[in-house]
Amino acid sequence: MNLSVDFAGIRLATPIVLASGTCGYGTEYAELLDYDCLGAIITKSVTLLPRNGNPPQRIVETRGGMLNAIGLANVGLDAFIAEKMPPLRELSPSIWANVAHDTSRTDITAADEYVEISRRLDEVDGLDALEINVSCPNVPGGMSIAADPALMEQVVAGVRAVVSAKKLVVKLSPNVTDISAMARAAVNAGADALSLINTLVGMAIHAETRRPILGNVTGGLSGPAIKPVALAKVYQVYCDVAKAAGVPLLGTGGVQFTADAVEMLLAGATAVCMGTALFVDPSAPRKVAVGLAEYGQRQRLASVGELTGALRL
Repeated sequence: MNLSVDFAGIRLATPIVLASGTCGYGTEYAELLDYDCLGAIITKSVTLLPRNGNPPQRIVETRGGMLNAIGLANVGLDAFIAEKMPPLRELSPSIWANVAHDTSRTDITAADEYVEISRRLDEVDGLDALEINVSCPNVPGGMSIAADPALMEQVVAGVRAVVSAKKLVVKLSPNVTDISAMARAAVNAGADALSLINTLVGMAIHAETRRPILGNVTGGLSGPAIKPVALAKVYQVYCDVAKAAGVPLLGTGGVQFTADAVEMLLAGATAVCMGTALFVDPSAPRKVAVGLAEYGQRQRLASVGELTGALRL
């Protein structure tokens, strides 16, 4: 079976993408991971200025997943371009940058920061796409854009106006009343693709001390526990928005094994993200790629693209 897919005009060798924040800036797994099994790598979030992130503790394991409250810690745009991009250009997968807003700043609006970062990254060689992260649940106000269709459309339209060389992927939150309304707003504003879902808001408490375990109190829940939610949201957005608009979906949430990836594709995704699974088994992406090829052979499929939206009702 042909594992390559066309994702908004980007050719991916496989439909497997490494989720932002789970593989650092992309090169940290060099000694553990077969990069040839990947379609793309999404870097950790980039803000205009360097950001330290939230106080510790920032990660806690849960049953069926983990909570993180990293808080968008990153080296900032200048260092990302100068230090992180050169080694990324040597890797075989497509490289996408995750773009975020530092909500602690009062000297620049969210819309202006997204626009400025995206404008500069649009000129950087070696990047194929920008994933606009309007849905981070572990910084104050990080989900405000993802929950307001009008604000979503304003921000995405502003970014679209300055981005021409890269594909524009908007990352949606499950922590909203109607994710289809948010998807529609992003597409209407010029998004080339949608990424969903970001993590769910969650919390962990130490029973003996009666205190929150995370320094930020709450964080983003990821891993196998959220896969049913992710599947439902991908299916909803595919049926309500993406299929008619011809906009591909990047399905994210709990993909660990081959069956998880197949289910995500059947629900409507064109490609799937893997993230938390890497913390358990860095070879998981290769295992899923091999598993997809074997599944395709059993199902007599010519291309993995035949699975997208092929759910039988």
